[in-house]
Amino acid sequence: MSAVTSTPRTSVTTPPSAAPRPRRHRTVRASRIVNYVLLAVVVLCYLFPLLFLLNTALKSNAAFFADPVGVVTSPQWGNFAQAWVQGNFGAYFLNSVVYTVFAAGLGTAIAVVMGFPVGRGYLRFPRLWNALFVVMLFLPNALITQFQLLLRIGLYNTYVGYILIMAAAVGIGPLLISGYVKSLPRELDEAAAVDGCGYWRYLLTFVIPMAKPAIATVFILQAIGVWNDIILATILLPDQAKSPISLGLYAFQGTYTNDWGLLAAATMIVAAPLVAAYVFLQRYLVGGVVGSIKG
Repeated sequence: MSAVTSTPRTSVTTPPSAAPRPRRHRTVRASRIVNYVLLAVVVLCYLFPLLFLLNTALKSNAAFFADPVGVVTSPQWGNFAQAWVQGNFGAYFLNSVVYTVFAAGLGTAIAVVMGFPVGRGYLRFPRLWNALFVVMLFLPNALITQFQLLLRIGLYNTYVGYILIMAAAVGIGPLLISGYVKSLPRELDEAAAVDGCGYWRYLLTFVIPMAKPAIATVFILQAIGVWNDIILATILLPDQAKSPISLGLYAFQGTYTNDWGLLAAATMIVAAPLVAAYVFLQRYLVGGVVGSIKG
């Protein structure tokens, strides 16, 4: 008889399946819910004033005094057209566009020229310069000095004088540019110097294109300040033909009372360009601020 040899069967053991972790999933899910709740609270805090202003703008003066915080029942859409005509916003709008474009553009250029050498360490005591940029944010506005300066150089009540004063208020611009420049590689400076690239050429052709997020952020912040200005415009521009759009709100100020529906509609007209600009340019704001913080 021939012996039959049988090969032993090797049993394949499957590794035990990983035990579920319900606690971790619950923790992640709970933290996500908390984040959504906090986000909804923040959005509500920002949207509530706009919605309340819109609700007021759609009320007649009698309806506002009858129930100032109640929801409007019969919207008065004609308040916006009446506010546009009464505030003379058609003439003031072009003035504000000119002031905002030129003053914000010049102020952004000043911020770049001030912030780049400090961020790169080309000036002595860069920390002292950064501290000076921070201190500048808390200095009061020298209204009397600015008034006397424009009056003596012959630029009082002129477009150029107002633009120069508004452009000089650089605010946080140099600090943002200085912080963002620190995140750019220094090897570019050395390569440009080896190739014989001058300082101003390097600043215009290399630094500005690479620092677009920070520059756009500075321009937007400058534009918001110029567009919303009402104090300097009242003092430096007595001629109503040169007034910006913000001064058009004075047309809705009465001696003993105000037409609150028209005033709210006029406020929304003045704020609408800024809200639209923020919606379309918010990614530049986030990118510029984040890049400056990382730098």
